[in-house]
Amino acid sequence: MKITSSQELVEEAKKKIETISANNIKELIKKGEISLIDIRDIRELWKEGTIKGSIHIPRGMLEFWLDPESSYYETKKIGNIKKLVLFCALGLRSALATKTLVDMGFQNVAQVNGGFDSLKKAGVEVVAKEKNKLL
Repeated sequence: MKITSSQELVEEAKKKIETISANNIKELIKKGEISLIDIRDIRELWKEGTIKGSIHIPRGMLEFWLDPESSYYETKKIGNIKKLVLFCALGLRSALATKTLVDMGFQNVAQVNGGFDSLKKAGVEVVAKEKNKLL
Protein backbone atom coordinates (compact mmCIF):
# COMPACT_ATOMS: atom_id res chain seq x y z
CA MET A 1 0.00 0.00 0.00
CA LYS A 2 1.38 3.37 -1.03
CA ILE A 3 0.89 6.20 1.41
CA THR A 4 0.98 9.91 0.69
CA SER A 5 4.28 11.24 1.97
CA SER A 6 4.48 14.10 4.42
CA GLN A 7 6.31 16.14 1.78
CA GLU A 8 3.44 15.58 -0.67
CA LEU A 9 0.96 16.72 1.97
CA VAL A 10 3.00 19.87 2.60
CA GLU A 11 3.25 20.64 -1.13
CA GLU A 12 -0.51 20.17 -1.57
CA ALA A 13 -1.20 22.39 1.45
CA LYS A 14 1.06 25.15 0.10
CA LYS A 15 -1.04 25.30 -3.07
CA LYS A 16 -4.11 26.17 -1.00
CA ILE A 17 -2.77 28.62 1.56
CA GLU A 18 -1.15 32.03 1.70
CA THR A 19 2.55 32.14 2.50
CA ILE A 20 4.26 35.36 3.60
CA SER A 21 8.01 36.01 3.49
CA ALA A 22 9.88 36.73 6.71
CA ASN A 23 10.80 40.20 5.43
CA ASN A 24 7.14 41.03 4.86
CA ILE A 25 6.33 39.69 8.34
CA LYS A 26 8.70 42.28 9.81
CA GLU A 27 6.64 45.06 8.23
CA LEU A 28 3.30 43.51 9.23
CA ILE A 29 4.50 43.24 12.85
CA LYS A 30 5.50 46.93 12.85
CA LYS A 31 2.06 47.88 11.52
CA GLY A 32 0.30 45.65 14.08
CA GLU A 33 -1.64 43.91 11.31
CA ILE A 34 -1.06 40.28 12.30
CA SER A 35 -1.18 37.87 15.20
CA LEU A 36 1.84 35.57 14.98
CA ILE A 37 1.14 32.04 16.19
CA ASP A 38 4.11 29.85 17.17
CA ILE A 39 2.97 26.22 16.80
CA ARG A 40 6.29 24.62 17.76
CA ASP A 41 6.63 22.25 20.69
CA ILE A 42 7.29 24.00 24.00
CA ARG A 43 10.73 22.37 24.19
CA GLU A 44 11.69 24.13 20.95
CA LEU A 45 10.69 27.46 22.48
CA TRP A 46 12.71 26.76 25.61
CA LYS A 47 15.74 25.86 23.53
CA GLU A 48 15.59 28.55 20.82
CA GLY A 49 13.24 31.26 22.08
CA THR A 50 10.28 32.64 20.18
CA ILE A 51 9.32 35.75 18.27
CA LYS A 52 8.57 38.73 20.50
CA GLY A 53 4.82 39.20 20.79
CA SER A 54 3.92 35.84 19.28
CA ILE A 55 1.28 33.58 20.78
CA HIS A 56 2.22 29.98 21.54
CA ILE A 57 -0.41 27.45 20.50
CA PRO A 58 1.10 23.96 20.28
CA ARG A 59 0.39 22.18 17.00
CA GLY A 60 -1.45 19.39 18.79
CA MET A 61 -3.95 21.84 20.33
CA LEU A 62 -4.39 24.36 17.49
CA GLU A 63 -7.75 23.18 16.16
CA PHE A 64 -9.17 22.75 19.66
CA TRP A 65 -8.02 26.10 21.06
CA LEU A 66 -9.39 27.96 18.02
CA ASP A 67 -12.75 26.15 17.82
CA PRO A 68 -15.45 28.03 19.77
CA GLU A 69 -17.42 24.77 20.12
CA SER A 70 -14.50 22.92 21.72
CA SER A 71 -14.21 22.57 25.48
CA TYR A 72 -10.55 23.58 24.99
CA TYR A 73 -11.41 26.90 23.29
CA GLU A 74 -8.96 29.58 24.41
CA THR A 75 -10.56 32.99 23.92
CA LYS A 76 -7.75 34.63 25.88
CA LYS A 77 -5.23 33.30 23.35
CA ILE A 78 -6.90 34.85 20.33
CA GLY A 79 -9.14 37.52 21.83
CA ASN A 80 -8.51 40.34 19.36
CA ILE A 81 -7.78 38.30 16.27
CA LYS A 82 -6.12 40.00 13.41
CA LYS A 83 -4.76 38.03 10.51
CA LEU A 84 -3.40 34.78 11.98
CA VAL A 85 0.07 33.95 10.70
CA LEU A 86 1.44 30.59 11.80
CA PHE A 87 5.05 29.51 12.01
CA CYS A 88 6.98 26.43 13.04
CA ALA A 89 10.71 25.74 12.71
CA LEU A 90 10.97 25.54 8.91
CA GLY A 91 7.45 25.99 7.53
CA LEU A 92 6.40 22.36 7.11
CA ARG A 93 4.14 21.90 10.14
CA SER A 94 2.78 25.41 9.75
CA ALA A 95 1.81 24.72 6.13
CA LEU A 96 -0.27 21.73 7.23
CA ALA A 97 -1.68 23.62 10.23
CA THR A 98 -2.65 26.63 8.10
CA LYS A 99 -4.38 24.33 5.62
CA THR A 100 -6.31 22.78 8.51
CA LEU A 101 -7.49 26.22 9.65
CA VAL A 102 -8.59 27.01 6.09
CA ASP A 103 -10.48 23.70 6.06
CA MET A 104 -12.14 24.75 9.34
CA GLY A 105 -13.39 27.94 7.69
CA PHE A 106 -10.81 30.50 8.80
CA GLN A 107 -10.28 32.99 6.00
CA ASN A 108 -7.66 35.38 7.31
CA VAL A 109 -4.79 32.93 7.86
CA ALA A 110 -1.32 32.45 6.41
CA GLN A 111 2.03 30.92 7.26
CA VAL A 112 5.60 32.21 7.32
CA ASN A 113 7.77 30.97 4.47
CA GLY A 114 10.73 29.18 6.06
CA GLY A 115 9.35 29.39 9.60
CA PHE A 116 11.26 30.49 12.69
CA ASP A 117 14.58 29.96 10.94
CA SER A 118 13.75 32.53 8.25
CA LEU A 119 12.30 34.97 10.80
CA LYS A 120 15.58 34.90 12.76
CA LYS A 121 17.60 35.40 9.58
CA ALA A 122 15.38 38.36 8.65
CA GLY A 123 16.20 39.97 12.00
CA VAL A 124 12.79 39.64 13.63
CA GLU A 125 13.25 39.99 17.40
CA VAL A 126 13.60 36.71 19.30
CA VAL A 127 12.94 36.48 23.04
CA ALA A 128 13.67 33.71 25.53
CA LYS A 129 10.87 31.44 26.72
CA GLU A 130 11.16 30.56 30.40
CA LYS A 131 10.58 26.93 31.35
CA ASN A 132 8.11 27.76 34.10
CA LYS A 133 5.78 29.57 31.68
CA LEU A 134 4.16 26.74 29.76
CA LEU A 135 1.59 28.79 27.86
